[in-house]
Amino acid sequence: MASRKRRTNGTPKATGLRQGLATYGDAGFSLFLRKAFIKAGGYSDDALDRPIVGITNTFSDYNPCHGNVPDLIEAVKRGVMLAGALPMVFPTISIHESFSHPTSMFLRNLMSMDTEEMIRAQPMDSVVLIGGCDKTLPAQLMAAASADRPAVVLPVGPMLVGHFKGEVLGACTDCRRLWGQYRAGTFSETDIEQVSERLAPTKGTCMVMGTASTMGCIVETLGMGLPGSGSIPATHSDRLRVAEASGRLAAEMAKKQGPRPSEIMTASAFRNALTVLQAIGGSTNALVHLTAVARRLGVNIELEEFDEIGRKVPVLVDLKPSGDHYMEHFHWAGGNSRLMKEIRTHLDERCLTVSARTLKQVIDSAEMVPNQTVIRTPKNPIKPTGGMAVLRGNLAPRGAVIKHAAASPALMTHTGRAVVFDSLEDLAARGDDPNLDVKEEDILVLRNAGPKGAPGMPEAGSFPIPMKLARAGVKDMIRISDARMSGTAFGTIVLHVAPEAAVGGPLALVKTGDRITLDVPKRVLKLHVDAKELAARRKKWQAPAPHNGSGRGYTGLFHKEVLQADEGVDFGFLGPAKS
Repeated sequence: MASRKRRTNGTPKATGLRQGLATYGDAGFSLFLRKAFIKAGGYSDDALDRPIVGITNTFSDYNPCHGNVPDLIEAVKRGVMLAGALPMVFPTISIHESFSHPTSMFLRNLMSMDTEEMIRAQPMDSVVLIGGCDKTLPAQLMAAASADRPAVVLPVGPMLVGHFKGEVLGACTDCRRLWGQYRAGTFSETDIEQVSERLAPTKGTCMVMGTASTMGCIVETLGMGLPGSGSIPATHSDRLRVAEASGRLAAEMAKKQGPRPSEIMTASAFRNALTVLQAIGGSTNALVHLTAVARRLGVNIELEEFDEIGRKVPVLVDLKPSGDHYMEHFHWAGGNSRLMKEIRTHLDERCLTVSARTLKQVIDSAEMVPNQTVIRTPKNPIKPTGGMAVLRGNLAPRGAVIKHAAASPALMTHTGRAVVFDSLEDLAARGDDPNLDVKEEDILVLRNAGPKGAPGMPEAGSFPIPMKLARAGVKDMIRISDARMSGTAFGTIVLHVAPEAAVGGPLALVKTGDRITLDVPKRVLKLHVDAKELAARRKKWQAPAPHNGSGRGYTGLFHKEVLQADEGVDFGFLGPAKS
């Protein structure tokens, strides 16, 4: 019987099988019943008397990015048992970008709650969180922050590149590029079908610096995962070895009852993560996710601080969509530890990691690969400043974000006429209309696509160039919305406008024909309509009708509690846990 206890402030704390007993009014009976049922699985008393390491199972036929999860689980279990603990696998929600209606972001908070409550409800002294596809790692970090039980995060890893007619392909930057060519009529039906079989050739997440890869780097930077775990290809044997090592580490953490996520994910660790996010040219989604994770721990992410970091820290990683290479090349160039070595003067190297090493020790151990060109030096950057900028102005009083590392330099300062789409449905109905009144120098505006408006803040911010312009050779235009975009996307795209239109933000008041200025160097997003006219428009504004189903269930909860982009799109009631 698991009888080990740890004293906290003089009070014995139950561990192993004795913790979190079901309530029957008789603790002895609760433990007896638990032992009786678990023995149905063939466990011995020796096994049940050990520390317990929970392991999340996020495998799903709907989530091909997690196709290697069963193999990772076996490797983690091996590591746990080699270190003398008992592994216990349990299922949680699994989210894939392409199989989540209406959007994966809509379900991120649900997964975080599911994971948190399963960690709390079941006896485990530590947990290994296996995730990868874009919203799973953020959800797991949010859960770890709230449950605050010793945790190791294990990304599933990026897939390998594909090939088509001698060209290297990567999901999903190249899928967006080639789909754009298909829409423009320069890529055939046969080619697009063949490409669909080659863009994602193996198990694992997108192999460009999209949200999944970005969050893998963030996991390492925060100190919540082992070095290399964010970039090792999903199909390589090293991925299984880091899984085994994660299991060993989780077992040691179970025995020591620490460190806890709140001891790892400090304010300094989050600042480090924001710094790496700028240096890797990472996904705009990561800013929203980091804000949500930090909020769970009572740490505020300040947009101005993030922007200031970006002015000082250059983009050094030559990966799509900001550069030319892919995650496997980044990994073999030394990965995130090597990247951090180039920007170490901007990092707090005193921060601790789950392995009990400081960030300085991790950086000092980085592999130095001779003649690699994927990770640049500050003297030879991909971009002289960070990947993202924060914009302010009367159109975004609480901020907006642009990934200028993947945008068109010629559009960084531009004033144009607004062409407004009221919703995703309006965009679908009119965007490709050959009679649409739109010119290349115009600024496209999409509203009611934010957290409440869509709902779920879909990755619709990189919406397509109108068909007639695409077929005329236009490859980029300024697009402004309260939506998100995939980290794999590129273009001059202003995102996360807050407050969103659906709650009465200024974006709701824009009319086609208004003039808008985007000035990225000055960090300005301005609507050229005077305050008196905007006040008159506001008096006439009406909130969109509630979405179907918004009066009940999870959809109702989402509409009632979801916060804005600058607050992480988390639920209002999921703030810092109170002891």
